[in-house]
Amino acid sequence: MAIVQAPHTAVPAPPRRASRDTGIDFVRALCVLGVVLLHSIMVGVTVTSSGPVFENASDGTGWIAPLSWLLQVMPLFFVIGGFSGLLAYRRMRMRGGTAVAFVAGRLHRLLRPAIFTIAIVGIGLALLTVCGVPAELIATAGFRYGQPLWFLGVFLLCQALLPLLAAAHERAPSLSIGGLASAAIAVDVLRAATGQEGLGFLNLAFVWMTLQQLGFFLADGRIDTLRRRVRATAGFGALFLLAATFATGIYSPDLIENINPPTAALLLVGIAHTSLLSLHRERLERFSRRPRVAAFTGFVTARTMTIYLWHMPVLLLMAGATAVYALTAGVALPALDSAGWWAGRPLWLATALTLTALVAVAFTRFEAQPAPQATGSVPRLVVGALSGLIGVVLLLALGTSVATALIAVALIAGALRLASRARPLPSAGSVALVPA
Repeated sequence: MAIVQAPHTAVPAPPRRASRDTGIDFVRALCVLGVVLLHSIMVGVTVTSSGPVFENASDGTGWIAPLSWLLQVMPLFFVIGGFSGLLAYRRMRMRGGTAVAFVAGRLHRLLRPAIFTIAIVGIGLALLTVCGVPAELIATAGFRYGQPLWFLGVFLLCQALLPLLAAAHERAPSLSIGGLASAAIAVDVLRAATGQEGLGFLNLAFVWMTLQQLGFFLADGRIDTLRRRVRATAGFGALFLLAATFATGIYSPDLIENINPPTAALLLVGIAHTSLLSLHRERLERFSRRPRVAAFTGFVTARTMTIYLWHMPVLLLMAGATAVYALTAGVALPALDSAGWWAGRPLWLATALTLTALVAVAFTRFEAQPAPQATGSVPRLVVGALSGLIGVVLLLALGTSVATALIAVALIAGALRLASRARPLPSAGSVALVPA
């Protein structure tokens, strides 16, 4: 990873829109809701003779593939991240800001809420150990908690590289996105040819950076200036190619499977999503200004990372409470994917959303604080970004335990310290997930 000062080239003027694109904000809020709903429905708990067991309720089922077509929103999320990030970066440059200040603000916005979440989860795991909860169950809970953190690591990488990728986009937009997309496809080809599944994890960089780069085109207004027929053709063409890859067995029709590790199928999903978004932006913006819709959008927008970081601990607490109730009351839990299990899903999902919202309100202050301005050198910021990234990867690779949580907290704390000093930036220039 390298973070350098972007060259002082001419910055294309962003399209003339309102100070905030409320339609984009609304779509991002829907993406966050989709992620929480998808993970909520996948968390399952059963009680066996040996005790409670946390399971993925979608394993071996037929409903996860079609559901993933509705709720797999990560490609669109990264497109919107590129859209928002590029506009915020350009506005910062026009105010005289630097790439270092931009990246430092991103690191703080992403890692500050994360450090508190990881620390509290680590304390919770320690308390469970002291209370005599079986080590296997604690390890499973730590693993389940750590799984969604891939997004934090990848988004951190993409945002840290945004000044470099933006400079490449300004010099050669088609070549930059084409190179990234070609690399993503090449990884899939090598993975299939060699049978080495580990190669697929290279696409944690190439796939998501390509989608972020697609968001740059949306921010430029280049996509919206295309004729509606061209945009619609691109979207339907992406869907046709995606269906062809499913039919020929190149990619799985389960889009959840295509995310671990990421495949180039997600690029086609991103093109289809972007086409649909572009075709309906004006309509979405009008709808997003309705009072109730605006209230929902505003609530999620101010707490995007907090909601993402806390929804899985909430789900694990719900699963644990369900297991304890079943054991103490002698009640048999319905088998996963049974009629009884499905009958309880509406209440489960409503409870998950409510508790996640309450927890997000309690911890919003860690995300809402303005990021301090970086005054250190580029190498200092690079080391800080790497330190934060390593802390997240550690939890993904080894699972979340008391020890790994402690190490991750130390690494992220070091990243935050290296990334900045104490002088605050204007809040509009420090938002990581929301257009300034």
